[in-house]
Amino acid sequence: METAIATPVTLTAGAVRELKRLINEDTFDSSQYLRVGVKGGGCSGMTYVLGFDQKQDGDEEFEIEGIRCVMTPAHAIYLIGMEIDFQGGLNSRGFTFTNPNASKTCGCGTSFAV
Repeated sequence: METAIATPVTLTAGAVRELKRLINEDTFDSSQYLRVGVKGGGCSGMTYVLGFDQKQDGDEEFEIEGIRCVMTPAHAIYLIGMEIDFQGGLNSRGFTFTNPNASKTCGCGTSFAV
């Protein structure tokens, strides 16, 4: 009997809709996964990583609404419980991150400190 594992992050309906739109484009490489992670840099110390990538050795794999995702296990401590949304308005367009682990975020919303 398999046990369902909770996903480390959540995607809003808007984010799922935009990601599926990208996945359904003719140029999409179906061998890729959605990579969710962090890297050093940005105004607050760490920057979010969100993009399509190949699965690497040691990656943890999970699925959200049919979207195959991967994450480096060490990144989970910074991202667990984070919500990813997509804003499609004229003034703000793109993916946004609501991270309960961030002690400080920058004005652009793509970097944070823990």
